[in-house]
Amino acid sequence: MEALNGMNALTLVFAALCLFAIAYRFYGLFMADKVLRLKDERTTPAVKYADGRDYVSTNKNVLFGHHFAAIAAAGPLIGPVLAAQFGFLPGALWILIGCVLAGATHDMVILFASVRHKGHSLGKIVSREIGPATGAVTGLAVFFILLLGLVGLALACINALHHAPWSLFTVFITIPIAVLMGFIMKSGTDRVGLASIVGLVLLLAGILGGQFLMRPELLGEAFNVERNTLVFALPLYGFIASVLPVWMLLAPRDYLSTYLKIGTVLMLAVGILFVHPTLQMPAVTKFFSGGGPIIGGPALPFLFITIACGAVSGFHAIIATGTTPKMLGKERETLFVGYGAMLAEGFVAIMALIAACAMMPGDYFAINTPGAAYPALLAANPELAEADLGYFAGQIGINLHDRTGGAVSLAVGMAYIFHNIPYMEDLLGYWYNFAIMFEAVFILAAVDGVTRVGRIAIQESIGLFLPRFKDKSWLPGIITASALFSVFWGYLAYTGTIMAIWPLFGISNQLLGACALIVGTTMLLRLDRGKYCLCTAIPGVALACITFWAGFLQVSQSYIPRGQYLLAGMAVLLMALMAFIFISAFRRWMELIRIKAIVKDEYGEPVKLLAQE
Repeated sequence: MEALNGMNALTLVFAALCLFAIAYRFYGLFMADKVLRLKDERTTPAVKYADGRDYVSTNKNVLFGHHFAAIAAAGPLIGPVLAAQFGFLPGALWILIGCVLAGATHDMVILFASVRHKGHSLGKIVSREIGPATGAVTGLAVFFILLLGLVGLALACINALHHAPWSLFTVFITIPIAVLMGFIMKSGTDRVGLASIVGLVLLLAGILGGQFLMRPELLGEAFNVERNTLVFALPLYGFIASVLPVWMLLAPRDYLSTYLKIGTVLMLAVGILFVHPTLQMPAVTKFFSGGGPIIGGPALPFLFITIACGAVSGFHAIIATGTTPKMLGKERETLFVGYGAMLAEGFVAIMALIAACAMMPGDYFAINTPGAAYPALLAANPELAEADLGYFAGQIGINLHDRTGGAVSLAVGMAYIFHNIPYMEDLLGYWYNFAIMFEAVFILAAVDGVTRVGRIAIQESIGLFLPRFKDKSWLPGIITASALFSVFWGYLAYTGTIMAIWPLFGISNQLLGACALIVGTTMLLRLDRGKYCLCTAIPGVALACITFWAGFLQVSQSYIPRGQYLLAGMAVLLMALMAFIFISAFRRWMELIRIKAIVKDEYGEPVKLLAQE
């Protein structure tokens, strides 16, 4: 391990790019051709059930942008930054291996399953593949995870944007720009290029003009908002975005933000290429076995619930069975959108890990340690005193201590890398705010996409008792369900903290990821895929086991000793729900394995059983 200390960041970037390119070319095509057998002659739900609101056949590049923006959110930035406490090596290995063999497979398979089931939610897929009772339990578990996921992401955004007017302004301007792009693309065919140019020009103008406009005598005070103001504003935005048609805000905004996100990551990669920064964080730190100020438990198993998005994430199953399958024009595009977007997210996670580990360890801990715990950390570890953070705070103009959640670490990490370039010191404020916008746009993409998915889930649930709510185009039902879901997650954001929510989100999120892989295995068994089912069964069962282990430790060694009984109760409830789902799925596996007779579906493909699509 000592030989890896002080490793050049460029080595890690090169390894990630090579591995992901090879994975897409070989393992991704293997999944598409041999395991899933994707066929463009099958009509997708976006074409078959087109309604101009939710079911809209979308250009594959625009859909990639939407899907990537919605799944990425802040997860691939928060998790790796928090896990840097253990050192750069554990996180890097989990991202690289997990993304290729588990995460991208998970996303591709569950998107395929939803496309074959009319674009329906995970709960409905489980109902048809395993049974109605299991589907109902899955729907309840997904609802809890939606709430916890949005709260965790929203708190990361709030921690970065409160009392940071320039950063908040650059995030705000992406909304009207996206609406304008939506109308341009809606005005005629082949307008994607024009909308892209207009969006990028306006975005650059907003970023460059932000510092001037944010003077106190102009607009500065209007955007210098308190934390609680943002807590109310984000759910309101989610409500509006979930009610509007996807073409007006959600799709163009995600498409615009994808340029920003990928562009920022590439710029960071280019910066690493020229600067050759050294990873200041050790390969493995003293906190690997536990006792850290950010994550109290040991890296095994807590690394696997801390880094979710970027390696494997059940949160993606919500998007892959929510908005994306209703917008997929051709079934073969599942490879590009599902597998490809997850590899792109894995690269984002590697960049976030590098940014966190490129700064001095003392500065990293000063940013990410909650304020109340920081004095005790310094008393026990005087070698972790901050080094350059005061200089960067002066250049940027805001206090950088106790800014947990990943956004600030990424921005300061980028500043660490770029400030070695001649004349870059005078531009640190621009780079910092650009990076903050970069992550906040990730988060808002999840806020609008997941709030829409939550709205649909509530409509389906209420529709069991009030059939009119099943009509996804009924405006009163849309507004009511969107308002209910926005209020639910907004309240949790108002009362919670990211350090309390993130471990619980990690547990529930990874259990949902295991659930999606196991449900995907069930469908593959029904489709008579034979030994290819191991591609989803092995990572699914492994992820379930390690997450139950982490959940037990979190409840017994953290929540209960600290008197956090509500969080402990929620964790136990979620693990019990998932255990019920897994047992039901395993029983279904046994039933399907015993079936020897083969029938053909409407496209002439041999399967063990037919299921309603």
